[in-house]
Parts: sequence; C-alpha cells; structure tokens
Amino acid sequence: MNNINRRNFVKKAAALSPIIAFPSISFAGKNFRQNEQKIRVGIIGCGGRGLADLIDCLNSAPNVEVVAMGDLFEDKLKTFYDKIMEKATDKVNVPEKNKFVGFDAYKGVLACDLELVLLTTPPVFRPEHFRAAIESNKHVFMEKPIAVDPMGVRAVIATNEVAQKKGLTVVGGTQMRQAGHIQNVMNQIHNGEIGDISGGQCCRMGGAMRTWGSAERKPEWSDMEWQLRNWYFYTWSGGDFITEMHIHNLDLMNWAFSSPPISCIGFGGRQARTGPKTGKWGHIYDHFTVEYLYPGDVRVEYIGTQIDNAASRNDQRIVGTEGSAYLNFSKATIINKNKQELRAEGNPSITQHTVQIEAIRKGLKLNNGKQVSESTLTTIMGRMSCYTGKTVSWDWIMNESKTNLTPDKFEFGSLPFPEVAIPGVTPLV
Repeated sequence: MNNINRRNFVKKAAALSPIIAFPSISFAGKNFRQNEQKIRVGIIGCGGRGLADLIDCLNSAPNVEVVAMGDLFEDKLKTFYDKIMEKATDKVNVPEKNKFVGFDAYKGVLACDLELVLLTTPPVFRPEHFRAAIESNKHVFMEKPIAVDPMGVRAVIATNEVAQKKGLTVVGGTQMRQAGHIQNVMNQIHNGEIGDISGGQCCRMGGAMRTWGSAERKPEWSDMEWQLRNWYFYTWSGGDFITEMHIHNLDLMNWAFSSPPISCIGFGGRQARTGPKTGKWGHIYDHFTVEYLYPGDVRVEYIGTQIDNAASRNDQRIVGTEGSAYLNFSKATIINKNKQELRAEGNPSITQHTVQIEAIRKGLKLNNGKQVSESTLTTIMGRMSCYTGKTVSWDWIMNESKTNLTPDKFEFGSLPFPEVAIPGVTPLV
C-alpha cells in the first residue's frame, strides 16, 4: 500500500463504494409524489433519542404519522406518548392496542400495519431488532451504534445483506453524512484538492453526562432494570462512549479515507468518573486515546474524554500533501491554494429522514447499513484496544473476535456488576 498513489486509491475506493452520501441513490421502482403515499411509522425505544428521532421523522416530509410504539418500561412509554402528543398531535395515531411494553415489545410493533420502523433502544438490542424488522419486511431507520461488540456487528451486516436483496431501505443514524458543508469537504478531499492524505486528528472532549439516566435506584428495581435504566454507563448495553457517541467523529474519518482502519493501538481509563462500585456511573471509561492506521501507512490520532470541568473540543483535521481540511459539526475550512470557509445549512438530523421517506415513496435504492456497521466496528476496535492495551487489527476483529457482551437472557433479575477493564490485565477476546 505504501507504493500506491494515495489519491488514486481514494478515488477508486470512492467509485466502488455503493453509497458515500445519501443523495447518491438510484431509481429502483415506481415514482410517487412526495406527499402522495402515507408513511406509517412505528418506533421501538421510547427514550430521549427516540423522541428526537421520531419528531424529526414526522417533520421531515408531509403525510407521515406514527401508528405504533414500544418500550421496555411502561413509565417511559407513557411519558414518551404524552410528549409526542404535545409536539406533533396531528401526526400521532397510536391506539392503546398499538402500545407495547417489555422485552418482546418489538414483536408487537413489527406486527402492526406500518412501512417504516425506528430502532432507538439501547444498542445491545439493535442486532435482534434489526433482524426481526427485516424479516417483517419493514424499512428501517436504526440509531447508531448498531451493536456493542464484534459478534453483533457481524449479525447486522448479515441482516443488511438480506435487506438489500429485499430492496428495503436502511438508514443508520450517522446524520453528519447529510451535513452539506461536510459533504462539500469530503468531495474535495476525494477529488484530490488537498493532495494525498498524510495524517489526521480527531478530537471530542466534553462533560461527564452526570444528569443522564436515573439518579437513585428504587428498591424494587432488579440489577437488570437498574443497569438498563442507566444503559449508557455500561459497556454491555451502550458500548462505552467512544462507541455510543464518538462514532460520529470516527465515521467522518472513515468517510475521508473511503475505508475503515487497518489496525489501532490505544489506552484509556477511568480517572474522574468514579463512585460506588455498583452506582449510577457503571463501569465505562472517561478518557480514550487511540492511534488508527489507515491504508497508505497513514495514521489518525483520536482523543475522547467525558470529564467535567476539563477542556472542551469537537473537531477533525485531515492533512494532505497539498493542503488540509478542518471540520466540525457546524463549519469547515479547506486550506490549499485558496482558503475556503464553509458553514452548515439545514438540519442533517431531519434530512436523513427526508431522504429515506423519499426513497420509500419512489422505490429508490438506499442502504447505508454496511457503512454504519463499519464505523461502529471502528469504535469497538478502539475501545477493545484501550481496554486491553493490545494492538487490534481490522481483519481480526471483523472475522475472528469472539467478544459477545449480550447477557445470557433478558429478564428482570440478578445481573453481576461488570468489572472495570484494566489495560494489560483484561484479555483480548
């Protein structure tokens, strides 16, 4: 790879990629006017992320309504329903019989008469819910990340191949691929405007999210319920913050290279996010540092933190032989022969739904399931490297890793508190 011209490699890789950004979709069936076909939506996962996604989906195009919803917890579903009624009353058509609670709630939602389902539960459930949705012939919007471990990613990739054969649309929630200023920068990078990529940095530093989740454990809550009500702070349910949240940043790096990384090495830990062993803060880390090796012997440095009262940053920099590109979620700068300043326009969180609704109505091919799966696995390999202190290769984690974090059974009861990973001690599986 060192002897291959980097620019030509990227151009060829981009040409072979089935979907680089959502607008690159092709006709595959009957056309409909944008407001002609009613799109009935169901949602599985009635938390804050689900509420935001559903509102964006309902507002993304005319003649869209929600007809079914399900969640693990009855109180969450009731609160969710009340909020969606406040914000989108005329787009809510959910009778009591279409409200489902419990670990099997997804089955009830998928049995309803609907075209599109939003999967917004904790990501540990995503592989199974995605499989069931495609088996039910539903179009799918699934939030990132799409899994928490390599076994889950492989399962999603296999299901996605079935979705492609069926002609079902699949959109993953890496919405920054819909940001116009970022699309502009990526097009210029792929066209060689900054030369061959020679390096990059990726940084996201923020607070500890101490107000998220349930502050106090009720006596009647089992271990399973307590951990799921605070799922973000447990690797088995949320994937740790590098996977659950910073996937957006690392997804942009994969987009720039038109490729996932070849390998990575990293370290991290839990210095500030401390508390009782079985407390709210779970067992995830509060800082990660990873060096990713991309094709062409190019290295990208990632820094991620969730520590209160520390520095705050959220940006990416891509360095080339003839210039560089700086980008964050609101602006971008290209520096080469000329300097360009680009600003975000529109709302990519809504646009991702607009594009999917249009694809459903027009019978367009739209599937970025493989892309969001690869970006999820990119974050997982970084986490596993930091947890163990070992180098992790893409080939190994994609094809050989046996890590499976899913509990043996999903039921409210005893669930041992996971140990905090220790580099050099925790094994790489």
